Amino acid sequence: MTALDLSSPVGVVGTGTMGQGIAQVALVAGHLVRLYDAVPGRAQEAAEAIGARLDRLVAKDRLTAAERDAARARLVPAGSLTELADCALVVEAVLERLDAKQQLFRELEETVGDDCLLATNTSSLSVTAIGGALANPGRFLGLHFFNPAPLLPLVEVVSGFATDVTSATRAYETARAWGKTPVACADTPGFIVNRIARPFYAEAFAVYEAQAADPATIDAVLRESGGFRMGAFELTDLIGQDVNESVTHSVWQSFFQDVRFTPSLAQRRLVESGRLGRKSGHGWYDYAEDAERSEPHTAEQERPPAHVTAEGGLGPAAELLTLIREAGILVREEEEDHGTRLLLPSGGQLVLADGQTSVEFRDVVYFDLALDYRKATRIALSASQDTSPQTLAEAIGLFQALGKDVSVIGDVPGMIVARTVARVVDLAHDAVAKGVATEEDIDTAMRLGVNYPLGPFEWSRRLGRGWAYDLLDDLHLRDPSGRYAPSLALYRHAYATDKREGTP
Repeated sequence: MTALDLSSPVGVVGTGTMGQGIAQVALVAGHLVRLYDAVPGRAQEAAEAIGARLDRLVAKDRLTAAERDAARARLVPAGSLTELADCALVVEAVLERLDAKQQLFRELEETVGDDCLLATNTSSLSVTAIGGALANPGRFLGLHFFNPAPLLPLVEVVSGFATDVTSATRAYETARAWGKTPVACADTPGFIVNRIARPFYAEAFAVYEAQAADPATIDAVLRESGGFRMGAFELTDLIGQDVNESVTHSVWQSFFQDVRFTPSLAQRRLVESGRLGRKSGHGWYDYAEDAERSEPHTAEQERPPAHVTAEGGLGPAAELLTLIREAGILVREEEEDHGTRLLLPSGGQLVLADGQTSVEFRDVVYFDLALDYRKATRIALSASQDTSPQTLAEAIGLFQALGKDVSVIGDVPGMIVARTVARVVDLAHDAVAKGVATEEDIDTAMRLGVNYPLGPFEWSRRLGRGWAYDLLDDLHLRDPSGRYAPSLALYRHAYATDKREGTP
């Protein structure tokens, strides 16, 4: 099954930001686009706005004047749905209400030809439920573009329960022909991105609610240690707290209030107070012109230890041993059958976040996971009230000697980056096991849809088979609510034998 021919008209219903963006994508690809909105005059206004954006593309040398003029000639504001009768594909981008979308598609089904593909751009509603109102739901599917649609490459091609394979394939190939990167996805709450991204926000909020760190510190650790482009607090301020919470709530409700997707009470209070983020001038952060910038907690300078002893290697943090040596600090290595750690001169221990807490052990400081310990500019440490001040000072000095800023947070299991990555990896394995999408498509979706530095399966391979499972299992012991219970899919992955390598 091939993409729609460029001679086939494309209809777009709804002329808000997403509708205009989708129309522009189809238009620039070469289709005649019929643009409709139920509010009189809106389609014409949207056509003019799209024309202005085409002018800007010409000014930036991304489009020639001739291409712009041809595209403008192909853009037709429609006064009624009947003018979409000859379209080969109609994409809907109207308000997120099931009854409104169902009514629209019932009307479209009576208007367009039998071979016309019908698609919704919904981000939170069930594609199956919307298509359930149709006499022929086999030609109905989801085409979930990301905002802004002309710029972001990802499109989730969502097959409802009744979607025909031929319809999904044609839509997939059409999105590819439009210059997008499509990923195939089953109709599940949140699809790929909005399902698997929930822990990125949820774990940051949980650390904040536990009073272990403030938003600026958590964001800095996620960026400077985890390698994420933005922290959870600044990103939700950009998205809009009401929008982000609405998606979280929708996924949670759609999964029958699964505790793994429980919304944040702190975010609920933020929304209730009207602090919606950048658009309201205040969210987690204050965006007033005279507002004082929130800075992350950064530890004062400490003297580095003269030497450390490495027992059992450091697993995913093994590169630290090279960096410590390069900093001129002596590293002694000893074999150890149980666990991996660094022993400090004070007798204290420095351990990679593993889902346990410092208070459980004598004189332990935990350090957080980093995407790349060489490139990371900040490292988070956690200690309990019983940790020796000398041990904590040596741990701070050690990472400062490696050129890192150090943020000391509360004694929370799994810290910040480690628990976030472990939960994302778990949801990704669970999604594959349940037929939501392939590993490759999930990695692609998370890198392109939310700019993750690595896809979940890339993280998983880098960290090792049992890393995420072991961390979550320890977290689950300390919080038996079920939020951190590893999925059966992750359990199977952790304990399976790789037949190609012959190693667990």
